[in-house]
Amino acid sequence: MSLPENLLPNEANPAWMNKADNAWQLTAATLVGMQSVPGLVILYGSIVKKKWAVNSAFMALYAFASVLVCWVGWGYHMSFGDKGIQFLGMPNVALDQKFLLHQTFGGYKFPNATMVYFQFVFAAITLILIAGALLGRMNFHAWMLFVPLWLTFSYTITAYSIWSPNGWLSKKGIIDYSGGYVIHLSSGVAGFTAAYWVGPRATKDRERFPPNNIILMLAGAGLLWMGWTGFNGGDPYSVSIDASLAVLNTHVCMATSLLTWLLLDILFFGKPSVIGATQGMITGLVCITPAAGVVQGWAAILMGIMSGSIPWYTMMVLHKKLSLLKQVDDTMAVFHTHAVAGSLGGILTGFFAEPKLNRLFYNATDWQHYCGLAYGLQMGRPGAGFKQMGIQILGIVYVVVINVIMTSLICLVVRAIVPLRLAEDELQAGDDAIHGEEAYALWGDGEKFESSKYNSIHGIDEFPSVVPKAGGELQMV
Repeated sequence: MSLPENLLPNEANPAWMNKADNAWQLTAATLVGMQSVPGLVILYGSIVKKKWAVNSAFMALYAFASVLVCWVGWGYHMSFGDKGIQFLGMPNVALDQKFLLHQTFGGYKFPNATMVYFQFVFAAITLILIAGALLGRMNFHAWMLFVPLWLTFSYTITAYSIWSPNGWLSKKGIIDYSGGYVIHLSSGVAGFTAAYWVGPRATKDRERFPPNNIILMLAGAGLLWMGWTGFNGGDPYSVSIDASLAVLNTHVCMATSLLTWLLLDILFFGKPSVIGATQGMITGLVCITPAAGVVQGWAAILMGIMSGSIPWYTMMVLHKKLSLLKQVDDTMAVFHTHAVAGSLGGILTGFFAEPKLNRLFYNATDWQHYCGLAYGLQMGRPGAGFKQMGIQILGIVYVVVINVIMTSLICLVVRAIVPLRLAEDELQAGDDAIHGEEAYALWGDGEKFESSKYNSIHGIDEFPSVVPKAGGELQMV
């Protein structure tokens, strides 16, 4: 029996490639990319004060572009390439045609080009999440240096250790389905550490930092939510039943977490906060990420309840009591939404991971190698469950230590070259002082638009149609 003509292998479609897997992997990667651009670009640009909208959005856009160039230049091979040292791959360029068109590692049925693209969008969103802790005061030139340095000397270490088949934690059997450790715990710890070194926002901004557009913020949050279909659904590297389970568990946990956070806000503060609901959405997505395809649906519900309540408690209660948390100005509360929720997800994965589902994901014949504590106790093999829990906790400690040390060293290096924090006059002015551009170019008399640095360069007379007429005042908080 011969294959249909469209399935016959040829030079462009070799016999080892599965067209469906390749198509889904490219689609999933693009969904994750859209979480960053435009998702987090919109969310960051709208959740901050009006005067920081351009700077916040552009920090995300710059990171996305910068990471891609570094990723194909050396980052991919440092994260997934041939072993260099115990916790890092050999740097190499990922642009050669022979390499890109070859079947990727692990026997997965798509080319290296697809894998490089897929892993890039995860690396990029990690840096953009770090930016969330630094909005409203970091020197943009310092950010331009920080991004490639952190990708090179921090992200690659955790990615190689946990995700590469040669990584030491990977060999031990750590379960990180789609980045609870590599992306979320890393970005939460690195963001908090960098915020410590950069310093706080201006006092006025720290005391009052209202969103400039909550509707746009929700649009960005929506892109983040739906993009997680690719975030977790793409990590089996195939169009499989495990991918379907991961997608459903992701949305179930997220919805449960959002509702839990919302209920707590109503019970303790009397009002259903939109920003609070968005935070609850994020913590749910972060918590399920290390477990998405290896836990059952009921476990996803329980994880959603805990991800909507425990980070809520650390943010709303503990943050006001612990001096270290009060001292560090973490603009988007990345420590709570990513470090706390990511650690929680890693631990709960160690408890709820179902051996049969792990076999589907890891293609492992040794079920005991990936056995959650709950199932270890149920099957009379508590040693296997406690071992998995120990590996999960070891992974948390490793990621925290690596990120605190490397992020601190990188900040000190950058500080020796350029100031990490903006000058006081720039902190007061915001976007116009940093970029010569502002997000909302509509004023009653047009005077501020005409005097902006952007138009002093390009000439306001070239754009007479954009100057608002007198009386057309738009007031933003």
